[in-house]
Amino acid sequence: MLELFGSFFIFAIIIGFAFFAFWIWMLIDCISNEPSTGNDKIIWVLVILILQWAGAVLYFFIRRPQRIGQFGR
Repeated sequence: MLELFGSFFIFAIIIGFAFFAFWIWMLIDCISNEPSTGNDKIIWVLVILILQWAGAVLYFFIRRPQRIGQFGR
């Protein structure tokens, strides 16, 4: 029983670290690559900070492809 709990605990830590790394990656991507004109950058940074990993997923699937299509970065 303890082996199963230990394995689950290690798996949970790895998944948590992956979500945290993805969140940091999207936050840095937004801060460094989002154009400074208008309020888009501020709004997306706040969305990523407030909604945490869910905001990072939203940014990755909604805004990032639009930005890459418009600005090429």
